[in-house]
Amino acid sequence: MEDIGLPELTSEQIEELCSVAEEAARKHVLSKVSPKRIETLNISVETEGTKPVTITVDVEVSLSPLMKNFNVEKLADEAVKEAFSSAEKYLRELKCQSEK
Repeated sequence: MEDIGLPELTSEQIEELCSVAEEAARKHVLSKVSPKRIETLNISVETEGTKPVTITVDVEVSLSPLMKNFNVEKLADEAVKEAFSSAEKYLRELKCQSEK
C-alpha cells in the first residue's frame, strides 16, 4: 500500500483498522459461498508499526467436499484484496479527519 501521509495511529485506530479489514474479507467470502458450505474460515489481520503501518492479511478457507469445483484459492485472494481495499479506505478517512 502506498504512503498516504497519515499521522501516527493510536492503538484504538489500529484495532479498528484490523476489524475493518477482517470484516471486509469475511463479508466477501460469505457473499460468494453459503456459510453451510464453509468448513473453515480463518482470517487474520496483523499490523506492524504505527507510522508507517504495515498490514498483513491472511485468509484460510476450506469448503465442503460438495464444493469441489470451486476455486478456493481465488476466493481467498479476492477476500485479501477486499480487506486491503477496506483498510485503505479506512486509513484515507482517518487522514481526512486528521486534516480538519
